[in-house]
Amino acid sequence: MRLRHLITTLAAAALMVTGITTASAQTEHRPKPTIVLLHGAFADAASWSGVTERLQRDGYTVVAPAVPLRGVATDTAYLKGVLDGIQGPKVLVGHSYGGALVSELAGTSGVKSLVYVAAFIPQAGETIGALNSKFPGSELGPDTTNAISYPGGVDLVVKPEAFHRVFAADLPARQAAVLGASQRPVAAAVFDETILATAPAALPKYALVPTGDHAIAPAAELFMAQRAHATTVEVPGASHLVALSHPSTVTRLIEQAAR
Repeated sequence: MRLRHLITTLAAAALMVTGITTASAQTEHRPKPTIVLLHGAFADAASWSGVTERLQRDGYTVVAPAVPLRGVATDTAYLKGVLDGIQGPKVLVGHSYGGALVSELAGTSGVKSLVYVAAFIPQAGETIGALNSKFPGSELGPDTTNAISYPGGVDLVVKPEAFHRVFAADLPARQAAVLGASQRPVAAAVFDETILATAPAALPKYALVPTGDHAIAPAAELFMAQRAHATTVEVPGASHLVALSHPSTVTRLIEQAAR
């Protein structure tokens, strides 16, 4: 009887160990979501360079497409095609105007969470122009932007002398000057275009608010984040280009959303 009891005990222990090993292996081999980084107006995918490097080092696949900056509906349609080509779970991350695109794309298959970095979190029926003027603090406007007229419409760019103060106050002046020289113009119409979709309430949301932002008022960012019930992190004194000035902080929040 003792021998039979010993054999039974050992067999049960072996099954427990096997079960633990199998569960552990499944956890270890569960695929990490692809991180999709959407830049905003007056910027390009290089604004994510420090974050991209850190995410890749931590084993994440990163896609940072060039956002056309032609309009919410146009940009959403283009980016929907990008997302459709990415298999498996996805985390969408939007900076600035890119936040409006994240909200529009939130219902795409495979999207598991949303991250807004110094970004708009609009609801259906709103415009980002109205949201940006809802609270004092934004310095974007006729005094800090130039208009570029062409046969198809009007684009906006930030004036070179205003770029450092408005967008990148916590970055070295020389770096800000380079960024200002290489900025991407945005269609002026995007600020008055009506948002068509509100991000699903059940989808986890995360927001990072730089308190030294002069492009979007920090009070507006906090209002939108709280309204969306987003897990919110504030970065004291950080500028609008917080992904460049505090890439580790931004990366940590994205990886929290990914987990």
